[in-house]
Amino acid sequence: MPTLSTASWDDPDVAALTAAQQLELRARYDGAGEPGVPPSAADVAVVLLARDDDGTPVGCGALRSLGDTEAEVKRMYVVPPARGRGISRLLLAGLEAEALRRGWTTVRLETGVRQPEAVALYTSAGYRPVEAFGHYVDADDPYAVFFARELA
Repeated sequence: MPTLSTASWDDPDVAALTAAQQLELRARYDGAGEPGVPPSAADVAVVLLARDDDGTPVGCGALRSLGDTEAEVKRMYVVPPARGRGISRLLLAGLEAEALRRGWTTVRLETGVRQPEAVALYTSAGYRPVEAFGHYVDADDPYAVFFARELA
């Protein structure tokens, strides 16, 4: 079973996983860039790294603070060979636990209509559709969909 650990945004394994995620998303969305402001070391508060039993990095996810009580899930990604093993659900649960530990009781996220597996994960985990939030309000991305979950 994969294990989770915290990492820094600049960790080479995290950088490799997030770069792979961005390549996959560009392919799914015909080269379109991401809406909103990309995450950075300056604004990401939590990064979780999933590793296989042999230590191979297989997934990641991050949280960006949206204020005193809210956080945004960023860069959820699992490498294709490791998909279907519950790693995304493990990462999401870990991020939610970290959010609560930091006093963030609402978790928001943006994903896309061409990511049905992500939409299925979030809805099955109790996330509900919401309007665009924060810097996404003016992004005008026809592919973006938004979700939120109250944790407490």
